[in-house]
Amino acid sequence: MRELSRLLVRIPTSATMAVNDKAKALKAAGKDVIALAGGDPDFNTPAHILDAAFSAMRDGQTHYPSPTKGTVPLLKAIADKMVHDHGVHVKYDSDIVVTPGSKWALNIALASVVNPGDEVLYFEPVWVSYPPIIRLHGAEPVPVSLSAADNFKITVEHLKEKITPKTKALMVNSPNNPTGRVLSREEVDAIVEVATAADLFVISDEVYEKLIYDSREHLAFAAEPGMAGRTLTVNGLSKGYAMTGWRLGWLVGPTAIMKLAAKMNSQTVTAAATFTMAAAVAALTGPQDVVGEMRQAYQERRDFMVKALNEIDGIDCSAPEGAFYLLPRFTQSELNSLQLANELLEQTNIAATPGIAFGRSAEGHLRFSIATAMSELERAIDRLAKAAPNL
Repeated sequence: MRELSRLLVRIPTSATMAVNDKAKALKAAGKDVIALAGGDPDFNTPAHILDAAFSAMRDGQTHYPSPTKGTVPLLKAIADKMVHDHGVHVKYDSDIVVTPGSKWALNIALASVVNPGDEVLYFEPVWVSYPPIIRLHGAEPVPVSLSAADNFKITVEHLKEKITPKTKALMVNSPNNPTGRVLSREEVDAIVEVATAADLFVISDEVYEKLIYDSREHLAFAAEPGMAGRTLTVNGLSKGYAMTGWRLGWLVGPTAIMKLAAKMNSQTVTAAATFTMAAAVAALTGPQDVVGEMRQAYQERRDFMVKALNEIDGIDCSAPEGAFYLLPRFTQSELNSLQLANELLEQTNIAATPGIAFGRSAEGHLRFSIATAMSELERAIDRLAKAAPNL
């Protein structure tokens, strides 16, 4: 056989998906596995969103969308959302591209602004897909390592240490996966200062923006003074609206960049499914109380889990400010996080993601998802309390 792609050989598989697949295989084999490794909400997609998709399909909206970058009703709904939620005015017909999932929006954002040899900064702990996506587009991923000791706080100094003449862009995720951090005003100001001084693009992943707790505020980079021309906003419906399987996301940014993004989208995936766009319109323009109900449920689960985990000797867990993940640290274990996750699965049938999957800054930690029923979380705590001394 001829040599295969050197690039793809270097790209790791998704650690979260690998653990999730292993948990599902064990379940299928009859094991009583508690799956806390994935990021799939346990809620069903709200009924009015389902109804909109069914209606669209019955009306014949099963062909290519027109325009392919998004139907006009959806493009207008996204533009209206940017104004309503962030005070950001964009042109619906030129500044938005709808994608099959927000992960693809990240891909076309990078494809539109980087060239081989460029460097792209990201904050670590980092969602597992950022470094591979950066490499897939010919750029070099550069971690900005943050410390659990000060709750993964971002400073100007952290960023300036990593800036080189090759630095082209910075990827930001708030609320953050896996830490649950929500950027403060001070941190946003620090990023804006460095991005402006170094002339960087900011790719702002805001897919968890609907899941913020304790009355905190989501600060959109596109709304910051002087940032609209250098910010690419990635968002979608998977997390806030329990629509992971619908694969519907979008990218918003300056017209010149979005022209390239639309080209990349059309030459690869062509478009998201037409009837999912109708569902997205219903999600964005319909009742939002369902989002609030899900957020409240996640907050209750967070409060229960953080308190319960901190009551177990050898586990230290900060309260996340958003998203639906916990990143507890196992303070007395001599195992690395990969060994720890394997032991946890073997001893307790609890599937968690090892911290090292999110970068060296998360070593010693495991990520637990609270996007599962409270009854499952209660069972997980019972098992953890019994197993912790052996871990």
